[in-house]
Amino acid sequence: MNPTLLRTKWSQLPETVIRRLQAEKLRHYLRHVVLPFSAHYRALFEQAGVTADSIRSLEDLRKLPFTSKTDLLNTPDNPQRTRDFVLIPDQRVLARQPSTILAALVSGRAQVKQRFEAEFRPIFMTSTTGRSADPIPFLYTQHDLSNLASTGKRLFEICGGQRELRLLNLFPYAPHLAFWQTHYGATAFGVFCASTGGGKVMGTEGNLRLMRKIKPDVLIGMPTFIYHVLRLAVQQGVRCENLRQLVLGGEKVPDGMRRKLVHLARELGAQDVTVLATYGFTEAKIAWAECPFPHDQTASGYHLYPDAGIFEVIDPKTGGVVPAGHPGELVFTPLDARGTVVLRYRTGDFIDGGLVYEPCSYCGRRLPRLVGNIGRSSEVKEMKLDKLKGTLVDFNQLEHVLDDAEQIGAWQLELRKKHDDPLELDELILHVQKLNGGDDGKLIHDLNNRFLAKTEIQPNRILFHDADEMSRLQGVGVHLKEQKVVDHRPSSNCQSAESVLGAPANSTFATEHDSKEQVELTGRT
Repeated sequence: MNPTLLRTKWSQLPETVIRRLQAEKLRHYLRHVVLPFSAHYRALFEQAGVTADSIRSLEDLRKLPFTSKTDLLNTPDNPQRTRDFVLIPDQRVLARQPSTILAALVSGRAQVKQRFEAEFRPIFMTSTTGRSADPIPFLYTQHDLSNLASTGKRLFEICGGQRELRLLNLFPYAPHLAFWQTHYGATAFGVFCASTGGGKVMGTEGNLRLMRKIKPDVLIGMPTFIYHVLRLAVQQGVRCENLRQLVLGGEKVPDGMRRKLVHLARELGAQDVTVLATYGFTEAKIAWAECPFPHDQTASGYHLYPDAGIFEVIDPKTGGVVPAGHPGELVFTPLDARGTVVLRYRTGDFIDGGLVYEPCSYCGRRLPRLVGNIGRSSEVKEMKLDKLKGTLVDFNQLEHVLDDAEQIGAWQLELRKKHDDPLELDELILHVQKLNGGDDGKLIHDLNNRFLAKTEIQPNRILFHDADEMSRLQGVGVHLKEQKVVDHRPSSNCQSAESVLGAPANSTFATEHDSKEQVELTGRT
């Protein structure tokens, strides 16, 4: 069947049929691809007494153990642990498969060998961020790159892309899913796409030069960096009347950030700009997007590709699957990946609107959707703000609080020890760029009230900076991803910011003790 027709078929099917077809595809994928060639899952399934035929419906997924990032980390006993998750074909198994024998008879052995090399030989790599451990490589085969292109093309379709548009890709050039999903998706979709490599490759001025020259219709990149570029474009009098869409990834996109970006775009002469968010992560090798929606409405969620993977939403404490539309932790299982493969992968990402199957009210597609805000799974975290007890802080909420504050632009939350004494209390310092003038005292009062409305704390200090100083603090053009929350507490007396605060998957937490490599590899689609 024509691939376009096949995608259309999935987008029109009811929930019961989608789930039945996903179970059938998973069973086939396990039987013929994963279990014969994955050392990790072959041993795990044998230990659990599970086979591919154990999966008769998606409810049977609960028979499979979860996989988490800790399962992928190298250990002294197994320094090449990630290799166990790579599909490595056994030539003897392949030779016995009826499809292989038939293909050899029809096409000859050379063609069969070439086909299997395209399917299984690793030729490309992305990696996880390496914020709290060494980056974990995820290998791709030619088969995976074809999937990256086809799912990228679908992402462009869901965003309402048109081939005559000009796209400027501002994602950092790195072994980072967002950059490569954009590159391969644009190529498959057939749209003009110039990639700047973000701030580290061309610098902000280089990005602005390309904006002046290309006059793009679409900018795609990380929200903080695009905000920085648009702000400087306004300062320098750049005109970009063609701009009609901003597609964002790598960080959460609160409504306040959307409004600020739209306002900046209007100052560049663009009158009708839509802001769309994407969601993705290294382990999935895929990213998903929202479809266009009116400015005064709420996004309908990330539109999924049910033939490419299965999402579950679970209670993070019990591991049980929650009903459709209920909040919980996202768990992902691929249906067509090669190279590095993880099944029932616990993302650590918490979604407050859950997984839904109703047709999208904007585009009409019946694709399953992830609805609501996505942040880090809600584990118990605390800061030692007094000598008697710890205070629970949800930094996912604080990011929304700050991005939604119309009177501030760029910001950074800094954790320190009082007097820089490792035995002292924690301090929370808020650095902000003030917009449109205004009284400092009134703004401090408003921001403190915003904090108290969502948490039990207030910043110990609020410091004002101009836009250039905020760019320096955030590491714009220096780090792969701008630093919005930093932990400057001595590492010997506290955990890293990610472990203490529960860093959102789409946010950046960095410590002053991170290695240069780790800091530069932060970021997630």
